[in-house]
Amino acid sequence: MSPILLFIALTILSYLGVWIIRRYAEKRQLLDHPNERSSHSMPTPRGGGLAIVLLVTGTGLWFMREANWSRDLVYIVCGLVIAFLGWRDDTHSLSPRVRFAVQGLVAVTSIWGLGYFESVTIPLFGELGLGAVGVVITFLWIVGLTNAYNFMDGIDGIVGGVAFAAGLGWVLLTSNIVYLANSFVFWIGLAIAASSLGFLAHNWHPAKIFMGDVSSTFLGYTFAVLPLMAANEEGDALMLGTLLMWTIIMDAGVTFIRRVLTREKLLFGHRDHVYQRLVIGGYTHAQISIMYIVLTLVALRLASAWGDGSQLASALILFGLPLIYYVLHRHANTINTKDTKDS
Repeated sequence: MSPILLFIALTILSYLGVWIIRRYAEKRQLLDHPNERSSHSMPTPRGGGLAIVLLVTGTGLWFMREANWSRDLVYIVCGLVIAFLGWRDDTHSLSPRVRFAVQGLVAVTSIWGLGYFESVTIPLFGELGLGAVGVVITFLWIVGLTNAYNFMDGIDGIVGGVAFAAGLGWVLLTSNIVYLANSFVFWIGLAIAASSLGFLAHNWHPAKIFMGDVSSTFLGYTFAVLPLMAANEEGDALMLGTLLMWTIIMDAGVTFIRRVLTREKLLFGHRDHVYQRLVIGGYTHAQISIMYIVLTLVALRLASAWGDGSQLASALILFGLPLIYYVLHRHANTINTKDTKDS
């Protein structure tokens, strides 16, 4: 099947699917009501990301590889469990204990079926063996990214836009044997990019429907395990996967660490993420979402150059990307401090 034709078909199906879900959510009053921590002001339907889940898993079932069908099936089943958990949370507000327990079981099952990261290649330093510690790192990586992606779903277009860019990233990286040639991950990446694009037509500011936990957690889980499925001897999948998710990891990770150090309640809502601080400081949802998409594409370009052996790309990955986040963080704090003084 032509990748371009499939991309167009999935984009159209996603657009239509989200429209149907939106009508259903409005009829059933599945609405996200604004509160003091919200970035929206009107009750808005949620759960539109269900279309992404169905199209990505459907594509996965269609392109399952005969030689690796059991590994591919582990991803699809675990992804659907995460999505179902998210859908239940969207409609019935599950307790954090239940969510983390199920996510932990999914992570263990994924490690059992897909393996774990035995090493990681750090730009400029080379390969670092992880040994048995790799099991713990893989577990934390899966649970952590599943939740981090969900935490970042706070303004119109941001997580859908990053998913679109990162999905394209996996398409490009797995279509070249120099990096991580893998047909299944190629088609999953294409399905994510296409279905996210169709969803964005409804979710771009002002959003007519939100993604919901059903898809934000599913996408987080998917981006966590794609490196496990793509890993081979030609490249370091964990580092490449980290680069495609660097905006999510930096924003959610640094915010989490800061809240731990200041002993804040971790499970309570807040507006401490950089993207939230930028909104408070006066930037529009569209401006911030475009910035996160562009930064994801910048990381993809660096990942490609690093895979080709570029030392400059290695240095930019190790020092340039953290510097960009530091500048954004300082800028967000500065404009918020200024607004506080002015008020």
